[in-house]
Amino acid sequence: MKKLVVLTGAGMSAESGIKTFRDADGLWEGHDVMEVASPEGYRRNPELVLDFYNQRRRQLNEVSSNEGHKNLASLEKHYEVAIVTQNVDDLHERAGSSNVLHLHGQLRKVRSTYDPNLIYHWEKDLVLGDKCEKGSQLRPHIVWFGEDVPKIPKAVEIVEQADVLVIIGTSMQVYPAAGLIDFCKPNTPIYFIDPKPSIYEGSYRNLTIIEDTAVGGTSKLLKKLIG
Repeated sequence: MKKLVVLTGAGMSAESGIKTFRDADGLWEGHDVMEVASPEGYRRNPELVLDFYNQRRRQLNEVSSNEGHKNLASLEKHYEVAIVTQNVDDLHERAGSSNVLHLHGQLRKVRSTYDPNLIYHWEKDLVLGDKCEKGSQLRPHIVWFGEDVPKIPKAVEIVEQADVLVIIGTSMQVYPAAGLIDFCKPNTPIYFIDPKPSIYEGSYRNLTIIEDTAVGGTSKLLKKLIG
């Protein structure tokens, strides 16, 4: 089977009702992103940050995977599919995708502030006083601005193996994730799905732009890839 690698961003989940701060002048659900998505914001007001992610985690119970997520899952019948996502929701998994790498963490996980390798599945609210087995406060398992993205080397390895690369719903402005496209093999077919594409077909060799949302764009992609 050919290897199909899909890079997804916030636009992938937008049609499920999950909002992105880039759609709202730097605000994420009414908050300055640096208040709720940076180590400095957490140090200043940990309760605000914990509550923010508690609300985002609860929101996951109110949304469902959209047809775009399901279309990608269906490609596993025809390709060896790997999804590398910047999204912290679990909608790819809920749609049936079996190989998903989360670059920026996951809402349904928390980790130790002492040992970042102590990661726990978490469904309920996280509050001050919730501690890891070593006695340190737990925090959201989210990569905040200014923090390293530890899974980038693995993502690079995945992209290097791609026979087909698909990019959906990302501004191509958040690094290091935006640089992953540069690691695919020469002449690899690349499909870029976005209603307002930030790149054009001359930007990369073998690039096809599908100017559409994730749902509409993946439907068109299926026709191109499997007929």
